[in-house]
Amino acid sequence: MIPPIIHEIEARSALNAVQGMPFRWSLNPYKGCAHACTYCYARAYHAYLNLAPSTFESQLFVKLNVADVLRSELRKSSWRGDPVAIGTATDPYQPIEGQYRVTRRCLEVMADFENPGSITTKGTLVTRDIDVLSDLARRTDFGVNVSLISLDRDLLHRLEPGAPSPANRLRAIERLSAAGIPVSVFLAPVLPGITDAQEDIEAVVRAAAEHGARDVWTGALRLAPGVREGFMEMLRREFPNLAPAYGRFYSGANAPTGYQIRIEGQVSAARQAEGLGIAHMETRPTRPRRGQLALPI
Repeated sequence: MIPPIIHEIEARSALNAVQGMPFRWSLNPYKGCAHACTYCYARAYHAYLNLAPSTFESQLFVKLNVADVLRSELRKSSWRGDPVAIGTATDPYQPIEGQYRVTRRCLEVMADFENPGSITTKGTLVTRDIDVLSDLARRTDFGVNVSLISLDRDLLHRLEPGAPSPANRLRAIERLSAAGIPVSVFLAPVLPGITDAQEDIEAVVRAAAEHGARDVWTGALRLAPGVREGFMEMLRREFPNLAPAYGRFYSGANAPTGYQIRIEGQVSAARQAEGLGIAHMETRPTRPRRGQLALPI
């Protein structure tokens, strides 16, 4: 991969008000992400910078002062200590965090205020900050979510060319869990016909449990404008037999409701089998094979 162009910027605010999500506030120390995930919904956000979604991994923005701004915002009398989700629109532990350390500084601020929250990442650099993360976990409700959609290293290299291998992510989960930090796995998004075979889903859930994760959550791929175009181009290149089926399957941004229910049921059953939570769906999963796009029930 060609090294990205890095832009150093100053943030006017750190906390973002969020609607329609299970959390009210988010924090993103970076814009853009070198992990280059072909399916990432956040690609569309580059349009707000007057950049094409295809530049999401090649044009990165570092908010140099974001930790100082966060401290000022958490200090306000109006702040009620709501949970903050870190890394909702870009990975806070992508490689440039090794140089800039802005994510770590934000976590140190969160610890100073004992503010609850979570951090979501594919980056194994998260283990560098076990000290501050374990401190946060002891003092407040704070956990780490590790994104992992398959155990197939070669497949993930085609889908997420800049991200760490699944084996390295599992080792990171184990290290975080051993330090007393609550860890969940985001098996999301599930890609129809590519990562949705039941045996593959069960393998991810089993590996998550074996490495100390407390739970696994899921969701089907969403192809909104700005993401759809690049993803379909990748399909035509890497999975040409699936491209026409995806065009029919995704008549809109979301997968058909029946398919979403089935995926949730498969993951729920696997979670229950591994003791990772109470199954919340009664759907009986089917068994599509990789490369075969199942029709919605």
